[in-house]
Parts: sequence; structure tokens; C-alpha cells
Amino acid sequence: MMETVSFSKMEYGTAEEYAFLETLYTKCSHDLPDRVMGFLKQMQGDRLGYQIDRYDHSLQSATRAERDGADEETIVCALLHDIGDVLSPDNHSQVVAAILQPFISERNYWVLKHHGLFQGYYYFHHINKDRNIREKFKDHQFYQACVDFCFQWDQCSFDPNYDNLPLEHFEPMVRRVMSEPWTRFD
Repeated sequence: MMETVSFSKMEYGTAEEYAFLETLYTKCSHDLPDRVMGFLKQMQGDRLGYQIDRYDHSLQSATRAERDGADEETIVCALLHDIGDVLSPDNHSQVVAAILQPFISERNYWVLKHHGLFQGYYYFHHINKDRNIREKFKDHQFYQACVDFCFQWDQCSFDPNYDNLPLEHFEPMVRRVMSEPWTRFD
């Protein structure tokens, strides 16, 4: 059984070697839900000055989304919306959107990609930025969905007294949503 491929340039690979690599990529893809939940767990204890850590903020956002009757995919997006902070705080929205893109609708992809900017409505004016910057997207078909996501589940989920559902409640949802890529778009 092959342990590694023999080529040092992709153009020299054989069909057998690429079949071998495909099995490894498939395993890697199946492990993705565990890796994204690992990013979420890395946010435990990291308050960044808030009353709760970003892990609880994420659980609270997802709990609110579920209690408001959101569909499972949107609940998972609410749960994972800030995991990009672990890798790249300055463009965390784009990072999480890219990670989840193969598994979510175009609507949820757009909401995740822009939620950081839209969230600025609630605080940009306090740091000398334009709180209405989101208005440049006002004619986009998913504008209101992003406004609603931020208002209903993101900006209000810093409450230390809120009764969050535990990660174990959401884990099966994450696994179902990320079970198989279903869409790709640019």
C-alpha cells in the first residue's frame, strides 16, 4: 500500500497516485466538522473585554437563532459565524464564509461574508468609522437578511445571564450541514 506519492511536481502524478490522494482528501473532508468545532472551542476563555467569551457568544447566537425558528443551516452559521477570529481577526467574516461556502446557501454565505461590516452599525460611530457603511449594499438581495442576522442574533448575544444551549446540542447539526458539499459559487 502506498504511503506517499512519488512525484515532486503535480504534472508527473499518475492516476493511481491521485486515487490514493483522493482517499486522504475524503478523510480530511470528513474531519472538517471536528476542526471547525475545534476553532470554536479555542474561543473559550477569550473575552476580549466583553462580559462573556466568544465561545459563549457563539452558543448564544445559535441558541437565539434556534429559538427564533431559524432553519438548521442558519443556526449552524450563527454558531460558527466568528470562528474566523481564530485565524484572522481582521477579516474573520470572509474566513468563515470561505470555510463554509461549499456547505451553505448563497444567502448564508453572503450573510457570513458581510456580517462583520454590518455589525459595525452598532459600534463604528464610537470608533470614528461610518456606522452606515452597510448602506452601500442596500440594493443587494441579501442585505436585509444580514441586517436581521446581526440585529437578532449577533449584536445582542453578549448577555452573561442568557441560557445558552450547549455545544453538544448543536454538534449533530454541524455534522449534518457539513456532511457533503452541495454548492459552489463565486
